[in-house]
Amino acid sequence: MQDFVVAISDYARGIDSDFIVIPQNGPELAFNNLDINDGLHSSYVLAIDGIGLEELFYSGGFSLDVERLAFAQELGKTKTIMVSEFVSSNANVVDAIQRNIEEGFLSFLRVGTNYDYLQIPDSVNAETANSISSLSDAANFLYLISTDNYTSKQLMINAIAATNYDVVLIDLFFDGVAFSAPEIQQLKTKANGGKRLVIAYMNIGAAESFRYYWKDNWKQHKPKWLKKKYEGFEDEIWVKFWKKEWQDIIYGNDNSYSKKILDAGFDGVHLDNVEAYYFLYFD
Repeated sequence: MQDFVVAISDYARGIDSDFIVIPQNGPELAFNNLDINDGLHSSYVLAIDGIGLEELFYSGGFSLDVERLAFAQELGKTKTIMVSEFVSSNANVVDAIQRNIEEGFLSFLRVGTNYDYLQIPDSVNAETANSISSLSDAANFLYLISTDNYTSKQLMINAIAATNYDVVLIDLFFDGVAFSAPEIQQLKTKANGGKRLVIAYMNIGAAESFRYYWKDNWKQHKPKWLKKKYEGFEDEIWVKFWKKEWQDIIYGNDNSYSKKILDAGFDGVHLDNVEAYYFLYFD
């Protein structure tokens, strides 16, 4: 998986040298032998700009992940740490924000019914009018990969454009249709006039049956690189991510997922399910 992330980064940055790469979860991948005591994995760390973590302090109620926190603290010395917490009670919102501030992490809080990243919160944490040119400039981010609350692309664009988030993380597609470069350009200025970054979600550890690359006959004759069902996500299947057929879908050619993201004018990519590497060792 380390090599896969590095290859995606090298490909994208060969086209756009400023392209931002943010793996989600799996912070141990940034270290040699997945061990914090063995030092940073130099090529992996050079390939990324930050790491996204889900539910570091809160998973409904308070639920500190001590091991992941240690990885994040070490990596946070040189990289941006973006934490998405799920807080079931409004009473814990301030505590969740404060814990991340104390660590120097950016935080996005999903509260109540927003577990699936489908709502824009009413307020922006640490809002500024600063223009953001790199991930390290950012003070906050919006995580909005669901499009279910919008009946059209433009309505979603308008809703995001009316906010002052420094970084916006969305899916490349709206109802199966990719956002265009002019549409993404509409998102690159905050309501207060400051510039911001727009990052695309891409799942590299599991194939999704609703994506453009999915073939209907895979239901009966699935490729050998499709590994097993992703429990809890009926539209996803874990993949043997080291196989060339899957990697060709993700990067390296004009029809690849990464190229579509680049063509749409996104500033970077958010790589989900890097923890698929677990299956190499434990399955």
